Amino acid sequence: MRGAFPGLCLALLAVERCARLCTIIYYLLSGQYVWFGLTVSCLVPGYAAQLLSALWFRADGRQPCRSLVVLHVLQLGIWKRYWDVLQMATKAGGNGITGELLMQQGDASVLQLLEALLQSLPHLLLQAYVFVAVDQTGLFPGVSAGLSLLSLAWALVSYSRFACLLKPGHLYLPAAALLCLLLWRTGMLGTRVLALVLFARLYSFWVFAVAGVHWLVMSFWLVAQQTDIVTPSCRWRLFNCLLGAVYVFCYINVRPGPSKLRVAVFYAVGAQAIQYFAWI
Repeated sequence: MRGAFPGLCLALLAVERCARLCTIIYYLLSGQYVWFGLTVSCLVPGYAAQLLSALWFRADGRQPCRSLVVLHVLQLGIWKRYWDVLQMATKAGGNGITGELLMQQGDASVLQLLEALLQSLPHLLLQAYVFVAVDQTGLFPGVSAGLSLLSLAWALVSYSRFACLLKPGHLYLPAAALLCLLLWRTGMLGTRVLALVLFARLYSFWVFAVAGVHWLVMSFWLVAQQTDIVTPSCRWRLFNCLLGAVYVFCYINVRPGPSKLRVAVFYAVGAQAIQYFAWI
């Protein structure tokens, strides 16, 4: 399972990118230039994860050779990291996990999560809206939205797996636990995205107002908890604001210790938002 996990990550990334490319070509050939432009624009935020990956490669002592630069320009830097992890895991065999392998897995999982939140999530929202509200017979937008949902859920599972590996003893989650996490994340994200898409179809731009209020509530709640994962005060406030936007869709535990109360508050606020939508 240790060597199979990065292989699964690589396969899922490849399938998702192929579906995204097919969707872009579909919009271009069918003359839907507005959706074509919006779909292409969803690729741009992913360069933030690629830039961070390149900086981490340089911090690790890797010289920025031409091939490495080309991979990051083509947004294949995360693929390169998982390929390196797969090779290291294959060489290690059953000898356990080394510190270098753990850090490589951590870098890949964090960057994959960042890329999924910046790139796959906007693409998922756009394609889900197109499929539900515009073109319900379009196969490519529906399939691409489903694969982006799966990729985002898998990125969250990968992050949770890495968090467990950081604990003393390097706790490995069994395949059944990973499957349960994947189903939970997929169901949670899928229902929230579908609710936002349906409300956007009915109420148009008002959905952004309610999502913005949800974002503000989550951001103030995180600031009130004094989340100090980033040391400078201005930076951790910015981090909380960015994480508040993520909390509109899913919960990510970034603080050590029990999180039952925080999860309960997260779901309570989400339930109130859904009730408000249903009332209006």
